[in-house]
Amino acid sequence: MPLVRNTLADQAGDDQPSGFEQLLDTLDSPDTAARRLAARAIARFPNASSALIDRLEEEAEPSVREAIITSLAAIADVSSVTALLDCLRSEDAALRNDAIEALKTAGVQHPGLIQNALQDYDADVRILAIGILESLKHPDVELWLIDLLEHDPHLNVCACAVDLLCEIGSERAVPALEACLERFPDEAYLRFAVDLAIQRLRGESAL
Repeated sequence: MPLVRNTLADQAGDDQPSGFEQLLDTLDSPDTAARRLAARAIARFPNASSALIDRLEEEAEPSVREAIITSLAAIADVSSVTALLDCLRSEDAALRNDAIEALKTAGVQHPGLIQNALQDYDADVRILAIGILESLKHPDVELWLIDLLEHDPHLNVCACAVDLLCEIGSERAVPALEACLERFPDEAYLRFAVDLAIQRLRGESAL
């Protein structure tokens, strides 16, 4: 005989319970499906970010983590975006990737937080933050990338900045591109990428 349970998961076919306290309790349910549904449903409450962040720190089930991240992106307050940025430090590639996709939408509301990530002490975080910039459609993105080319000490960070400038930059980035090449004169890939970017930004044809 099948087990009949009165849980949030069992009610998914009907309207999900809207009570904030009930959803909070269900976030700690031993039932994976119930936690996942609660994580999705609680996004309608703007004050849910703290509970979702706490749950994310403990959650081991990928599908529930994905639901939590989706809800944090939907709430998109400062706490939510900060928590998503913290996920960029995770050793879990799936969690990092989910956070990056979420930040491409949630970060639009808090571009300053994404800009701050470009100055993070961890070069890997800076690189991942560069990958979010194009989606922001912020008028200062090019200036942020120029600043990286002029000051960032890490070759790979600069290379990522060059690649994005090649796509979204303007001719005003050319001096910074040339200066970056002077800082890393022996890196063949960087020289190729910078030369290509300068050609494109100046409207020249690549030979």
